[in-house]
Amino acid sequence: MINPITVTAGIDTGKKFLDIALHPGGETLQVPNDAAGHRRLTAWLASHAVERIGIEASGGYERTVVECLRRAGLAVQVLQPLQVRAFATYKLRRAKNDRLDAALIAVCVAGIEPARTPPDPRLTGLGEQLRLIEQLEADLVRARTRLETYREARPRRFQTAEIRRLERRLAAEKASLLKEVAAHDDLTRRLTLIESVEGIGRRTALTLLLLMPELGSLSREQAAALAGLAPFDRESSSYKGSRHIAGGRARVRRALFAAAFPASFHWNKALCALYTRLTAAGKPHKKALIACARKLLIFANTVLQRGSNWQKITASS
Repeated sequence: MINPITVTAGIDTGKKFLDIALHPGGETLQVPNDAAGHRRLTAWLASHAVERIGIEASGGYERTVVECLRRAGLAVQVLQPLQVRAFATYKLRRAKNDRLDAALIAVCVAGIEPARTPPDPRLTGLGEQLRLIEQLEADLVRARTRLETYREARPRRFQTAEIRRLERRLAAEKASLLKEVAAHDDLTRRLTLIESVEGIGRRTALTLLLLMPELGSLSREQAAALAGLAPFDRESSSYKGSRHIAGGRARVRRALFAAAFPASFHWNKALCALYTRLTAAGKPHKKALIACARKLLIFANTVLQRGSNWQKITASS
């Protein structure tokens, strides 16, 4: 018996329009990137019995259509631009326009492994709140840096008032996000477990909770690779290059570095011992800190896997 062919769709996302192509068959469609266009797209995909949909991440312009399609029960995979570019290189595709990109994405998603579990829709809104917090933190750093450059009273008063405004706004956004998380018992439980790891504060714990929802279901190697903290080999024949980290989720990695730096000197005895051992063996500070950030992530992954806090695990091990 011949298996039926899986029909896939590729969506190229623009600010105003969505270009869609099917594989196989090659049928195409263009709709506005708005609510009416999303409804029309959903009906069109259903009429063609599309089983899997690929869409390239495009600065957030893809989010509303992805949510609409998933609410309709369609399987959507968000592809990273690096994946699509690499596939285009593999296929020797040099021509580029919206219609061709959609067709390329349709073929690409047909050949990759389906996502193991659908994403938690609650994390979309919570993740946006976290991004706002990150932006306010960056604004606050810039405002404090500007204040240091002023000597005259008037600009210093203005910049000081701006810093206080940002501080109030940042505190309010953090409180709002924590309130939203507290409304979900399972998220609260996961946050508490992550925070139990010595050296992981609430700010880092929120980042891990919202931006790495896979934690607890991964191996230590998978977790490190997903965060961009896994050192990859660079060897070929007689060439032995140094190992480097690459890729991964940059926001998660930044949060872990920010937590690992003080934890490796003060808050976590296991990390302090690891940092001391690596630097004593001649490892530079940066590589030792990467190892500590990776270990901190592994601790968080472990407490979620076991469902018990970090202190109890270390006491019994």
